[in-house]
Amino acid sequence: MDIKATLASQLYSQVQAVARPAPQDTPVRSPGEAFATAATDFMATLRQSEETVKAGLAGRADPQAVVEALAATELAVQTAVAVRDKVVEAYQEILRMPV
Repeated sequence: MDIKATLASQLYSQVQAVARPAPQDTPVRSPGEAFATAATDFMATLRQSEETVKAGLAGRADPQAVVEALAATELAVQTAVAVRDKVVEAYQEILRMPV
């Protein structure tokens, strides 16, 4: 099985869950809370992947689980870098604005 196809299907199902409209009683999060949640999720992904890789090196984890953990880590890092780049780009755009 192609790991990219598996990862894509997992991400698609996650995006569907996130894209559903929030119930009316759910409060709207501020951007700060959204970034805090994203950072927490990022760190959780890295920790979980690290534990899976350690278990794989010790022979307690399936090699496919190790590959999936590494792919999830790669995707999380790429996402974090993309968000960082957009934030830096927005900051630089603000600095270029005439006062």
